[in-house]
Amino acid sequence: MKVLDLQCSHGHGFEGWFGSEDDFVAQCAQSQVQCPVCGDPSIVKKLSAPRLNLSGRREEPQSTQEVVAPTKDDQALTAAWMAMARQVVANTTDVGNAFAEEARKMHYGETEERGIRGKTTPEQARELVEEGIAVLPFVLPEALKETLQ
Repeated sequence: MKVLDLQCSHGHGFEGWFGSEDDFVAQCAQSQVQCPVCGDPSIVKKLSAPRLNLSGRREEPQSTQEVVAPTKDDQALTAAWMAMARQVVANTTDVGNAFAEEARKMHYGETEERGIRGKTTPEQARELVEEGIAVLPFVLPEALKETLQ
């Protein structure tokens, strides 16, 4: 089992567990590894110091890279964002690619108003705003939409 320190292109750090290095590479190539904070599939492996138990060796290995731990503010911000994302998932219905259509139906009174989430293009979102329909872009990691193991 390989435990890797990972980071997305937005700087969010997290840990991933893989059967092997090849499993990690294959899953990344298929965009199966995503940042749990922002859903970014652009993941890189951070350097981490391995722990080696070599008999007779008592000296601690010197790290060649300074490890920067997240600050309490970073951790609090991430925790607040994750709590908000869970709240959105719990209190909305996923309408998938029909988001713009469903939002219009509610706005024009064709269907009952309710909390929805889904996918739309930037152009469709702009058109909704121009029609006076409030939308909030909010990226949800796929992991939040499923049951975590």
